Amino acid sequence: MNTVIVPVDFSETSVNAAKYAAQLLTGHYGVTMFLYHSYTKPVETVNAKAALENLKTELLKETIINIETLAFEESDFVDGLEKTARHRNADLVIMGITGKSAIAQVLFGSNTLKMVQRKVCPVLIVPENTTYKPVKNVMLTSDFKNTIDSTPSAPITEFLDLVNAQLHIVNVDSEHYISLTEDYEKEKQNLKQLFKNYNPEFYFMRLYDVDEAINLFAESRNIDLIIAIQKNSSFISKMLTSSRTKALAYQSKVPIMIMHE
Repeated sequence: MNTVIVPVDFSETSVNAAKYAAQLLTGHYGVTMFLYHSYTKPVETVNAKAALENLKTELLKETIINIETLAFEESDFVDGLEKTARHRNADLVIMGITGKSAIAQVLFGSNTLKMVQRKVCPVLIVPENTTYKPVKNVMLTSDFKNTIDSTPSAPITEFLDLVNAQLHIVNVDSEHYISLTEDYEKEKQNLKQLFKNYNPEFYFMRLYDVDEAINLFAESRNIDLIIAIQKNSSFISKMLTSSRTKALAYQSKVPIMIMHE
């Protein structure tokens, strides 16, 4: 991982996400974290650049990381962020919750969700008031279907290498409570091979209980971060569109990284 972009509008939540990102990346000298801000009027240029530099200075008081700043005049925030992520070949975008008190407000129609839908790179969503702690346990959700082709193993392993975490792979299924069928075992072995260097542990749960079950699982296993893969009819797609699962977003205090197959 080389390039991480953290958009900030200087709200409390976006600054908190920047603090989380800086602490997550501290000590990783090959990574550059870009603080990104866009504005709509040329008169804002000087103040925007000064504010970014001030935030950079504050972050460097408590972290050891290479930070650069980017301030651009853009008519559309998400278009500008997407362009910057592409031009900088970003490995990850880390975003807070802008102006809302619950992550569900981000997942259901805000700029963060729009950025997720652009499929430029993985997006790590940091819930409001999240306090950073070392990422020791990572939860990966999977539907255990076509795992070889649909699991973005390269960015997942890249992140696991960055944080040196234990991997917990949780099966979520839209149709039934999976038993240890031949197909299930085959897909499990595929995932086990993909992540053989991380000694993954495996679990499965009913999808219709996902809002409560994932929160309970995250709490019981001391999960520090959730990785969800977005694909058609997947867990994360349902989470982003189904009103039933808003409880997960409202209750979650765990950062969620969304990747695309």
